[in-house]
Amino acid sequence: MIKNLLFAFSLVTLSNCAFAQNLAVLTQRDQAEVIDRWLEYRIENLLPELMTETGIDMWVVISREYNEDPVIRTMLPATWHAARRRTILVMYQPSASAPVETYAVARYDVGKSFKRAWDLETQPDQWKALMDLISSKNPKKIGLNYAKDYGHADGLTTNEHQVFLEYLPKNLQQNVVSAQTLAVRWLETRTEPEMATYKHIQEIAHSIVSEGFSEAVITPGVTTTEDLVWWYREKIKEMKLDTWFHPSVDIQRADPANTEQNRNFATKSPESVIMPGDLLHVDFGITYLRLNTDTQEMAYVLKAGETEVPEYLSKAFAQGNRVQDILTSNYVAGKTGNEILRASRKVLDSEGIRGSIYTHPLGYYGHSAGPTIGMWDNQGDTPGAGDFPLHANTGYAIELNAVVFVPEWNKDVRIMLEEGAFFDGQKVTYYNGRQKEILSIPRINKHLGN
Repeated sequence: MIKNLLFAFSLVTLSNCAFAQNLAVLTQRDQAEVIDRWLEYRIENLLPELMTETGIDMWVVISREYNEDPVIRTMLPATWHAARRRTILVMYQPSASAPVETYAVARYDVGKSFKRAWDLETQPDQWKALMDLISSKNPKKIGLNYAKDYGHADGLTTNEHQVFLEYLPKNLQQNVVSAQTLAVRWLETRTEPEMATYKHIQEIAHSIVSEGFSEAVITPGVTTTEDLVWWYREKIKEMKLDTWFHPSVDIQRADPANTEQNRNFATKSPESVIMPGDLLHVDFGITYLRLNTDTQEMAYVLKAGETEVPEYLSKAFAQGNRVQDILTSNYVAGKTGNEILRASRKVLDSEGIRGSIYTHPLGYYGHSAGPTIGMWDNQGDTPGAGDFPLHANTGYAIELNAVVFVPEWNKDVRIMLEEGAFFDGQKVTYYNGRQKEILSIPRINKHLGN
């Protein structure tokens, strides 16, 4: 009996090892050090370029505690979870391409990059201290975070905006402009240090997806889609990672009563027991080192006697890869998101592919700032965010689907895919590759057969 138990335990251990790659995740302390180091690099090397590009020589970011501007969240040190009291960051570039001077008009230094520039004892009024600093620099354009097209760049509250203008000297009033483009460029641009690590971050996400879509986690006839969803949540926490949205798992199957292929994305898929013959889909993302992943992949549960994913499903899956190729081939620097979508949809139509594209920037935020390329509920132009041009050194979640009629099921099957990728100005490269084949559950063991 004991011998049998030990043998069974060893099998489980080996099975888990096959899927869990034990990819490196830094300690909390080391994560904080990396985040702060990357932030310093961005301020020293990226910010001067972006301020010169947008023509804004002073950028003022104002935030109150627990009502954080989306931009300031990316500028706070790793050990801060929120602004403190009222935190005001000032970035000033004395001339084009010059290093950027950084100040914190606050009661505290804000990390290493923003040193305190307000002495309460000398000047009790924080707003007057801010105006003294602004007046001493006499900027030509003062960028504030109010924006029409992006919530990411619209973090300045009405009250703070009004008070700022009340205090601002009249001779500088006409110099105030929206910092929308500067904020978007700050959020969307990836640096070399970040890119050296992004592949690893995506690899971690892929390994978690793969382990969840395996016999190490799923027992057909027992495990439900909600069981799997919560396994993903627990796995993320176990690995000292975060997620930016609740994962989802859904099922398509041959049963005519299953209409998942037609489900509106605004509604949640019902909980179902995972059975042999099911085509599974997961939507899953992690947050690590302030960068996000957004991944959708698919798996098939082998039926008794099956040794591989049915060819008809593999052929359908290939259509999803084709839609990816069509989309990424239209990534051209300077084209807007709407232009990329139109060009891609023209090819889809010419090839008779029933596809839908809803790709978005990916980085500091899962649904980040930059050119929107379609939306799941709008395959036409997206005003505003869709008109933003494509820039080099930016990241995207290549998100889309292809609908394919499968005669063997006598119904449509929807192939839903999403993978993180980087645009270097010339081509799109997936951070850690993309799914090219449907995962099988269980994994194929070539030494077994009938």
